[in-house]
Amino acid sequence: MSRRRFYAPPEEFRRGQSVTLAAEEAQHMRGVLRLKAGDEVFVFDGEGREYLCRIESLRRDEAALSILEEVEAASPESALDLTLALALLKGEKFDLSVQKATELGVTKIVPVMTKLSDIRLRDERDAEKRTARWRRIALEAAKQSGRARLPVIEEPTGFDSLLESASPAGGEWCWMFAERGGQSLTQSLETSERPQSLTALVGSEGGWTDEEIQSAREANWRVITLGGRILRAETAAIIITALLQHLFGDLK
Repeated sequence: MSRRRFYAPPEEFRRGQSVTLAAEEAQHMRGVLRLKAGDEVFVFDGEGREYLCRIESLRRDEAALSILEEVEAASPESALDLTLALALLKGEKFDLSVQKATELGVTKIVPVMTKLSDIRLRDERDAEKRTARWRRIALEAAKQSGRARLPVIEEPTGFDSLLESASPAGGEWCWMFAERGGQSLTQSLETSERPQSLTALVGSEGGWTDEEIQSAREANWRVITLGGRILRAETAAIIITALLQHLFGDLK
């Protein structure tokens, strides 16, 4: 039987041998799974640790559990520190990318505002609302896939800011995936080196402008082209994540 898994933030586990679940988790525990006091469940902290717990009390807006023991997470984490930097996509397309990238083991997801992004953020509040939604999606995907570590979901950043923050000079591999002007993935692997940290930058449906590709080159990013077929942005994000986990991570 699969684990019945719930989430509590790390600070909850610093209080001793008990942990309290928030309203949303308690409601799922009580209303959907029909659990009750005395039942055992697993709770993870989003930082890689997971615990076997027993329900002590269960109310509509809160669940109190006792911690029985720390256990191994249901699924291991990839050795590859993989960041997916993805241009902003419309609604469900970005949601799907966040969900699948989390299942595939990314460490971080960075929404990127590009010249040809599918959407434009109205204001800071809009950005915060979208980020909160993506974090909820990532949490549910982590539960489903057995991960005990939540990927970091950053707030949207500008294209130039991303190039500055993810620098190959620090030893990180930085790859921009484009529909033109790059070398093949096979050519990029003609080295015995393997990365411990890699940022994969994926564009929107409209792709990249010539200026953006040139800017990435000048920042020493490698431009990669997957092949002759034009993929939808969300398809590319999922495929690229899977390929990189297969080549350098734990997807065998």
